[in-house]
Amino acid sequence: MSEIPEDLFEDEDEILFEHLSIKVDKGQSALRVDKFLSDKVANATRNKVQQAIDSGYVKVNDQKIKSNYKIKPGDVITLQLPHEPSHTEVIPEQLPLNIIYEDPYLLVVNKAAGMVVHPAHGNWTGTLVNGLVYYFNQLPEMPGNIGRPGLVHRIDKDTSGLLVIAKTEKAMTHLAKQFFDHSIERTYLALIWGEPQEDEGTVHAHVGRSFKNRKVMDTFPDGDFGKEAITHWKVLKYLRYVTLIQCHLETGRTHQIRAHMKYIGHPLFNDAVYGGDKIRKGTQFSKYKSFVHNCFELLPRQALHAKSLGFVHPTTGEKMYFEVDLPEDFKAVLDKWEGYVQSE
Repeated sequence: MSEIPEDLFEDEDEILFEHLSIKVDKGQSALRVDKFLSDKVANATRNKVQQAIDSGYVKVNDQKIKSNYKIKPGDVITLQLPHEPSHTEVIPEQLPLNIIYEDPYLLVVNKAAGMVVHPAHGNWTGTLVNGLVYYFNQLPEMPGNIGRPGLVHRIDKDTSGLLVIAKTEKAMTHLAKQFFDHSIERTYLALIWGEPQEDEGTVHAHVGRSFKNRKVMDTFPDGDFGKEAITHWKVLKYLRYVTLIQCHLETGRTHQIRAHMKYIGHPLFNDAVYGGDKIRKGTQFSKYKSFVHNCFELLPRQALHAKSLGFVHPTTGEKMYFEVDLPEDFKAVLDKWEGYVQSE
């Protein structure tokens, strides 16, 4: 949290913009809100927090509070100020980071589903980058990528799995070139609707912004729009109405796997953006419909996980390789589908 200028504490009727939102953990003990925030947010002194509270800029559950308010599990604490966060302003936040490898030059993180990778419109706080700038004093930034320190690639909010973060400018340049040259090894696991006719295949179709909805990516097989995108896939397990596949990326376009799988008629299970959140295959029996909707509740996101990541270390030249298991929500749905198939 940056210093809050005194002249911001004047107009009661001004428009406020959210700069910070924290949901209190289930296991959090009772604690004064000013103490909680001064401990939680980097560079936020208790005095400054108290000033913000007194001026009505800090709310709990959308209600104004006093500095002696004691937070409870599940409380949502927000800080609002009269100016919109800038695109280069990254607020340090103490967030859980599942770091599976770290050295002086880089680290590898297993990102949980639901965490946005970097701040952007509508998601200024709670992102992986907010947690990273709290964890480190300084991270490098790529030219043209200001406000996203340490990042050389990203994965979607509701995709789980591996990301490599650069800690030095040399590491960032070296890793970025590997991504540009497509020499990074990345594999994903995905649960798709239907059973492909072949056991493996390659989708080679450009991916770019949809003309109808700029938030959605579309495929352009003739290559007349978008950027070249290549996804190699192979079947790991047929589960009658869905299939577990492994995807290897040659390119790394936004929503590449999700758009490519929709293009070949097998959208990702519970992918709301690309039509996978509806029953695409199966029976009309109410028991089956209930089963699928229970699976949707278990896995309330697209079934996509960045399982492995391989690259050359930017300083030592050593070949690095990392792999992580499926998260519990993905495992639970796979188990349910396997049980369903065996019971039929």
